[in-house]
Amino acid sequence: MDRRSILKNAGIAGVLAAGAAPAVHAQAAIRWRLASSFPKSLDTIFGGAEVFAKAVKAMSGGKFEISVHAGGELMPPFGVIDGVQNGTVEMCHTVPYYFYGKNPAFALGSAIPFGLNARQMTAWMLHGNGRKLMNELYAGYNMVSFAGGNTGTQMGGWFRKEIKSTADFKGLKMRLGGALVGEVMTKLGAVPQSIPGGEIYQALEKGTIDAAEWVGPYDDQKLGFNKVAPFYYYPGWWEGGPEVDFFVNQKALDGLSAENKAIIDAASQLAAVDMLAKYDAFNPKALKQLAAAKTKILPFSQQVLEASFKASLEVFAENDAKSPEWKKIYADLREFQRDQVLWFRFAESRFDSFMASQKL
Repeated sequence: MDRRSILKNAGIAGVLAAGAAPAVHAQAAIRWRLASSFPKSLDTIFGGAEVFAKAVKAMSGGKFEISVHAGGELMPPFGVIDGVQNGTVEMCHTVPYYFYGKNPAFALGSAIPFGLNARQMTAWMLHGNGRKLMNELYAGYNMVSFAGGNTGTQMGGWFRKEIKSTADFKGLKMRLGGALVGEVMTKLGAVPQSIPGGEIYQALEKGTIDAAEWVGPYDDQKLGFNKVAPFYYYPGWWEGGPEVDFFVNQKALDGLSAENKAIIDAASQLAAVDMLAKYDAFNPKALKQLAAAKTKILPFSQQVLEASFKASLEVFAENDAKSPEWKKIYADLREFQRDQVLWFRFAESRFDSFMASQKL
């Protein structure tokens, strides 16, 4: 080989070597762990984290992998926020209202009694002040939230006895999702119980509790609640459109490139849409199967709804007095909701009510 060829090849090799180092560095593999609050048996709500992790891996060309761990695998289901806050895990998938005890305002990031439905919640988060206000709160816990799903309006739960009026709540031990609705139910005479999803069936079966709510027909049928409680009430007025969230440790997020931050955001939006679509697609068949299995599917009476609404407003006023964060975010949510309810009264409500009365 002549001198000119040697120099030419050496030059190309040098250029390639110079360019290769930063490229390899930029594509260094990232491995995160995600702690879920939910059991693996629920392909809907636990599955949302799996959809998210799969999307992150695909969009990053396999360079960003997130392992998903069910509730209790790495930490208790209700301990996942602490895990993210202190950096034990990079992120979690959970429902904000589980952490009402840290600050009542946590519930506003998911669902409050007689709050927003799923579409309204998404609108508030994306085009109102919802995500901005909630992330201001979460910054105090060293974390950032991203959309992680929604169940749509939930059912009101499984009961061993009929609920004809609020008098039937007196002394009733009921598993409820979050302490906020627990405070409302306490005013109605019930005795709230906080139990992770994977432990509800055993508690109902053993008679440790008298009633329990989870989500809706598809999940509830999977968990077998109809086998141990015959009465299935609706609607879950405390969860008109509960948002499930991903929480990411602030330091871990700050350590990502702009591209990987965008991937986290895009994957979370995909998972959020997928979860609600799954519930809407799967709930009808499950409800028909539950009805065929002799489940007694009943509406809460107007008296129960009105008394529950009144009790909820009392709790909200109490929270206004004890949490400035709650007061600020709640006022914004209610202002947004007023216009949403006004709009939904027209085209949406009229269309839905007409279609519900037709035979297809």
